[in-house]
Amino acid sequence: MATKNTMRLDRLMTLLGEGTRAQVKDMVRAGRVTVEGAPVRDSGMQVDAEHAQVRLDGRLLAYKAVRHVMLNKPQGTLTAARDKRQRTVMDLLPPMYAAMGCMPAGRLDKDTEGLLIITSDGQLAHRIISPKKDVTKVYFARVDGVLHEEDIAAFAAGLHIDDSDGTFDARPAGLTILSTDGASSEVRVRVSEGKYHQVKRMLSSRGAPVTYLKRERIGALALDPALAPGQWRELTDEEVALLEQEDDHA
Repeated sequence: MATKNTMRLDRLMTLLGEGTRAQVKDMVRAGRVTVEGAPVRDSGMQVDAEHAQVRLDGRLLAYKAVRHVMLNKPQGTLTAARDKRQRTVMDLLPPMYAAMGCMPAGRLDKDTEGLLIITSDGQLAHRIISPKKDVTKVYFARVDGVLHEEDIAAFAAGLHIDDSDGTFDARPAGLTILSTDGASSEVRVRVSEGKYHQVKRMLSSRGAPVTYLKRERIGALALDPALAPGQWRELTDEEVALLEQEDDHA
């Protein structure tokens, strides 16, 4: 039998973004809240958050113990839980997500946009982040310069990076040249690790500094094209399953 996830009614409604504790108490006193079809007057009553039929003005309030969000991260936003001076990706979501323990699964540079998963599931976050899980990430990039077949071969063989940010040996990666105008190029990069500024450093090491970078895919999950930068939505069960499945490196 499943264990009940019980909590105070006012805490539940606050987590769901229905108002502050004081506002929720006023809603309850006004008779706007029902539990299992019966009006309640005690905002401190204990309820089964996952199964109780809690309604506000007749609208069913849906609680889920685990939350997964797909965000199209915009440029200029930090991938962090909080920062005193700069806007973070958590500032783009309603406060209930932070209150429920949601955190970014991995990071994107401040000037990089694209697919970012924010979740309260630590195991799923670890799967996305851990190099041992070998989860492929796919990026679209615009670069200054022209790349060639030898650059594709160099990516496939694995690059030795030695620059101002340090030294590391990048795993074999995929490079697809999409277009070039003779001065700049558009490419797609596929990597299975996440070193500091990795994609930028790999491309720069081949004489092609990045001018724009966007993550398009994590494993089998692609960014929803309907999400503009800064927009988000919760993942479907099918999309969560895509993140949990073994990566085929397609």
